[in-house]
Amino acid sequence: MRGLRLTGGLCIAMSAATACGATGDKPAAAASQSSNEFNADSAMSYIRQQLAFGPRVPGTEPARKAGDWMVAHLRATADTVVEQRWTHTLATGKTLPMRNIFARFKPEAKERILYITHWDTRPVADSDPDPVQAKLPMPGANDGASGVALLLAVSDALKKAPPKVGVDLLFVDGEDWGDFTTNEDVLIGSTWFAQHLPNPGYQPLFGVLWDMIGDADLNIYQEVNSAQAAPEVVQLVWGKAKDMGYEKYFIPEAKEPITDDHVPLIKAGLRVIDVIDIDYGARDASGNVTTNYHHTMQDTIDKVSAKSMKIVGDVAVALLR
Repeated sequence: MRGLRLTGGLCIAMSAATACGATGDKPAAAASQSSNEFNADSAMSYIRQQLAFGPRVPGTEPARKAGDWMVAHLRATADTVVEQRWTHTLATGKTLPMRNIFARFKPEAKERILYITHWDTRPVADSDPDPVQAKLPMPGANDGASGVALLLAVSDALKKAPPKVGVDLLFVDGEDWGDFTTNEDVLIGSTWFAQHLPNPGYQPLFGVLWDMIGDADLNIYQEVNSAQAAPEVVQLVWGKAKDMGYEKYFIPEAKEPITDDHVPLIKAGLRVIDVIDIDYGARDASGNVTTNYHHTMQDTIDKVSAKSMKIVGDVAVALLR
């Protein structure tokens, strides 16, 4: 289902300390320890604002405007904001301007937690069944905008109640640009960050990549690379979700290994996992995905929900407390 981003079909049953989830338009009332810190309505507004800019393809005017908007928001909430700009040389020899955005709370703190998301959108909707639509840049409501909205709403919560540890929010560029079958010109921003860490001894307590987490039909399985590289972080996240009453949607089973922005960071020695709902599409009665929304023009605002954003947002904030 993840298409170009999948690196295999391995399906391993894992016993994790937990599970989580719920979907729809309003958060599950049964969640025993859910919080009012994360504002799902704000998160949905942040998704809509990103879509209003247009596809956030690197090097385009919509991307520039969206990046400026993100920086302005973060400067009003975080303690420090750093823009990491460089030029990436593509496999074709052409160049592409890149821009990571790195917001920090308690930048002086030695103990830190790292959250990551990508803010770019794919330049072509190449998984769309319509050959004409497949040549267009995709909207990226879930694949791109939902992760950004999550971290912006997390920054709002941390502004109101500062964390006890240092928190870093990293928005990486160029994740979705190129070819995942050859790994050319993909994960550009996370690879750059892994090669240019904030300081030589930079080692967060743990890190979480949040990707495609707004799916209205929320089912978040454990990702294989994450479970192998940082099992204790997987246990922490799924355990927190279970404690909060969200065990239906954080499912304690590992499915496909996924090539995503956590991979370069794992290779750099950081304990980072991927929280991603890989099965993004319409389902039949048996739960099988029948219509794919990923990397298509169907990745639109109606496919995401405030309920899903609330569930994942509650977990994301609780992990920082």
